[in-house]
Amino acid sequence: MNLSGFPGEPYSVLVFGTPIAFLAAALVFKLPSIVRLWRDPLRRAVGGLLLLACGIFVLAAPPAVAWTNRVTGVPNIAAPLVYSFLVAFCGASLLLMIAWRGGLTGPSPGSARTRRTMRRVGAGHAGVIVALWALFALADVPVERRRDLDTYYARTPFMRELIALYLLAHTASCVLTYRLIRNWIRTVALDVWLRRGLRSLAVGYAANLVFDAAKGTAVVARWTGADLDPLSTELAPLAAGVAAVLIATGFVLPHAGQYLRDRWRIRRGLLRLGPLYDLLRTATGRGVPFSLRATPELRLTRRETFIRDALLQLSRHFDEELRCRAYEAAVDVGHGPGRAGALAAAVTIRDAIGARALSRTPSPRATGNATDLLTDLLQDIEAVSQVLSHPDEIEAVRALATATVESLHVYE
Repeated sequence: MNLSGFPGEPYSVLVFGTPIAFLAAALVFKLPSIVRLWRDPLRRAVGGLLLLACGIFVLAAPPAVAWTNRVTGVPNIAAPLVYSFLVAFCGASLLLMIAWRGGLTGPSPGSARTRRTMRRVGAGHAGVIVALWALFALADVPVERRRDLDTYYARTPFMRELIALYLLAHTASCVLTYRLIRNWIRTVALDVWLRRGLRSLAVGYAANLVFDAAKGTAVVARWTGADLDPLSTELAPLAAGVAAVLIATGFVLPHAGQYLRDRWRIRRGLLRLGPLYDLLRTATGRGVPFSLRATPELRLTRRETFIRDALLQLSRHFDEELRCRAYEAAVDVGHGPGRAGALAAAVTIRDAIGARALSRTPSPRATGNATDLLTDLLQDIEAVSQVLSHPDEIEAVRALATATVESLHVYE
């Protein structure tokens, strides 16, 4: 269907094309998890909801309206079709929120009360759709209207009732869905990304109320003999487009945010462990084999495992006395306990590498309990790795610790 030749072509592309693109992208993003967890009814419901929303904008675009009317041979039959999709979307949204939240008053999703509520919601919206088609069959609408049908036929018998019915049903569903989401946000402790997604959904359903207000005002104006058609033909589609984008974002944001947060945590872990990994790889002469198939999670696990194994091999060379002196020296020069501990661990590891290279074994008095010392060093290997990026600080602490030990030996 070519958009050329239709009135308001650039506006139609913006208003209908943008939400279609966002909704399709959201559906593609969610599709792998929907297919992987197909037995989960809520995931299937989200996919169906996004598909319904996308279908609304596809069918409501002026070229699609003309094509539908032409193929069926019934003038304006696209109207009840689009409105049916719209009411179905509202009903599915409300059902999904009830299932997610556990019902309007808070019982569990599987409770009899929640099931009754969901059946009533489903039956009510199905009844509205049947009534829309019945009213359309009774209405006389011979002149095709691709963009302004609501206002053009606002005073036509049966079509007038059809328009009022779908607007009232849409408004009621959006208000209930908005209230459910807002109550959910206010009363439940939520993950930060889920909370952001719900807020986007809430604003999206609120934007749908702008659509209803604009359409309703234009229709009522026609009833009174006034002409406020731009509210229906210009503002209402724009509000619906904004609402669709916000709703698509709301469904995608929790999954996308958690995914990006996990990727960042893993990437950050790899980067923070880099200095310690490089030091131990140089000391041992080996490292983690590179694999193109390794996921970031596997790479991080392998790096952590390699570091722990390498430290275990070095543990017999750890000098507990040197570590204690290094910690005291780091505290004396103004470092906090955490930083001082990491600097002392870095001094100990470097000394152990040197001792191993020289085949020098510390005395039992210096070594102490190697297992306990290794456990302490592994408490926060990221912090130890980070201080390795500051060799000057490590050398300064080591020099102070060594000087302290030497002065003690002199007095002995």
